Amino acid sequence: MRVGMIAPIAWRTPPLHYGPWERVTSLLTEGLVRRGVDITLFATADSVTAADLDAVVPHGYAEDPGLDGRVWEAIHVAHALERSAEFDLVHNQLDWLPLAFSGLTRAPLVTTVHGFSGSNILPAYARARSAYVSISDSDRSPDLDYVATVHHGIDLSEFTARDTADEDGHLVAFGRMHPDKGIDTAIEIARRADRRIVLCGIVQDADFFRERILPHVDDDRVVYLGSVGPDQRDAVLGAAAALLHPVRFAEPFGLSVVESMACGTPVVAFRTGSMPEIIDDGVTGYVVDDMDRAVTAVELASGLDRRAVRARAEDRFEVERMVDGYLSVYETLLNGGGTT
Repeated sequence: MRVGMIAPIAWRTPPLHYGPWERVTSLLTEGLVRRGVDITLFATADSVTAADLDAVVPHGYAEDPGLDGRVWEAIHVAHALERSAEFDLVHNQLDWLPLAFSGLTRAPLVTTVHGFSGSNILPAYARARSAYVSISDSDRSPDLDYVATVHHGIDLSEFTARDTADEDGHLVAFGRMHPDKGIDTAIEIARRADRRIVLCGIVQDADFFRERILPHVDDDRVVYLGSVGPDQRDAVLGAAAALLHPVRFAEPFGLSVVESMACGTPVVAFRTGSMPEIIDDGVTGYVVDDMDRAVTAVELASGLDRRAVRARAEDRFEVERMVDGYLSVYETLLNGGGTT
């Protein structure tokens, strides 16, 4: 089987720090290569992969103000689709843009829907000639047909299972500094629970960060570490008593939630989007409806069996399960299968 994998190009694949779509694309690509699939990865030129790398973009446009993302994404997609006849299947990880040209693709096209930025992009999906894979059942649009739901997987070898958290029982919030992620709410939950909190993530909304986050950062009760890459992520997540994830939007998946579980660290999240689907209530954490319940859940989560948290992450979100899921999708499409 020959597959052309179109990666996002905001960051390299895999990313050095932030870049969840690129991270998932990398994990899947390397897993497929291990299974003997002939993969050509269309990504940035500085990407690292065991697949055949084909690149027209030197590096991620999010890292270089001199690169116009709209222009380079168009060049990137055009280049990949020009080669589409060479593949049995083309896998799009780049949202709507390749869909606009799906009629020119000379191989079956499958698109992983990493999330909708808004209903205004749905026409690109509805008109396209592509099969769709959702990353959670909660993120399915009623206007689209899907061939499958495949939850993201992670490389568990990157995460150390810890039976205990640090003695101070501090909390962690891991996500973009943006109102959607509710980092300001996480700070308030930690304050009410009388816990220290460590914050990690890129600044995506500078005004929000300056007005709602920085005034609380004192390098004692509230610590901000910035963007934390793979070399630090394991230690930061594993040291915490719990991950706070009080998101304000219907998050399609939430990689940091699963990565936290892989360290044995339970999660306290608001009941929105995929959170009830990803978190096993009372086992890997708690899904709550408001801040008061979140404060109560912090104490409950701190008492959960961290070995059970890790075991459930292994059972549900190990990378090979994701690879199995996509291989099944590929076989269904190449055998003329339909949607679910």
